[in-house]
Amino acid sequence: MDPTLLIQPRFWGDLAPLAVRGIAPSLAALEGHVLFETSGSSGIPKQVALSKQALLVSADAVNSHLHVTADSTWGLALPVHHVGGFGVAARAYRAGCRLQVFSNRWNALRFGEWLIEAAVTHTSLVPTQVHDLVSAKIAAPNGLLAAVVGGGQLDAKTGQAARDLGWPVLASYGMTEAGSQLATQGLDALSEIYQPSPLPLLPIWGASTSDEGILAIRGPALFSGVVIDGIFTPRSSEWHQTSDRVVLENHVLTPLGRVDSLVKVLGELVDPQAIEAKLMSCSGYQLAPSSFAIVAIPDERAENRLIPVFAAGVDAALIDAALQCYVEKAAGYLRLGPPLIVEKLPVSELGKIRRLILLGMVRNILPE
Repeated sequence: MDPTLLIQPRFWGDLAPLAVRGIAPSLAALEGHVLFETSGSSGIPKQVALSKQALLVSADAVNSHLHVTADSTWGLALPVHHVGGFGVAARAYRAGCRLQVFSNRWNALRFGEWLIEAAVTHTSLVPTQVHDLVSAKIAAPNGLLAAVVGGGQLDAKTGQAARDLGWPVLASYGMTEAGSQLATQGLDALSEIYQPSPLPLLPIWGASTSDEGILAIRGPALFSGVVIDGIFTPRSSEWHQTSDRVVLENHVLTPLGRVDSLVKVLGELVDPQAIEAKLMSCSGYQLAPSSFAIVAIPDERAENRLIPVFAAGVDAALIDAALQCYVEKAAGYLRLGPPLIVEKLPVSELGKIRRLILLGMVRNILPE
């Protein structure tokens, strides 16, 4: 999809259902909707239906939060078939400001140069992109006022290193079902030490948690329903029960991870992604976010065993040092099996690890 189409009034006035990828069913219930492909923990492909009105409400909320005006310039460096990239274009349309598109293949140095050439004031990035900018020691242009980081959590050390290079990184938390951002740091956070949380909810959102800390949300930018195998199922409640665990206090939340990421090891609940965060810390944050993962393999005795998987390009000495540091601190049930090296980890265009695909790869490699 050409991103420049999204800043044309005729696009937003067209009621025909649109799938950013694939085919949109021709159903009256989907008039004025955009369908985004996604998949849950089951791996079953589905399309999340967001009304154009919901997408514009989300765009207005983000623009207001980041003080975007008609004199601003949104820089798009994410694919528009993901809601994060689509949202950047929607924000430019609603603000009546310029939209500049980074059309080159991702390259940190070229991106830094492009921001200056395009006079970008606001952009959205994923943690992998920020990691690349920090690794290359690229300084941010003076005109960049905000770089919202979503699609995963940017760790504190890398975030502060980016701030030290002038990058105005702001942590955010969102999901496709919310049309983009739910909670985002404000510009005032740029005067403080970078921390990935807590995050203030945008004013359009209401939120609550269950006794187990599972987040539910409601608001005018919420999705209308989902399409699976061409069948549309509308959302049945004003509230959407997510699969995310959070701490929620006074309209401020701290993400804790997904419920469906937890596994049992020797009777204890374990979050493999929390172990990944510890390994990242043990590496001095030299491990790139999409270069390794912890995979839980079913085990008759322990219920699951934890396997660290690394991409072949990761330095062997760095792997050894990070694992040794981790072993010295980990409780028995958190111990890891021998590391597994694969050519590369399966990741999305936003740098998210495709964990079900990786699990299948590991099962095919390891002996029964």
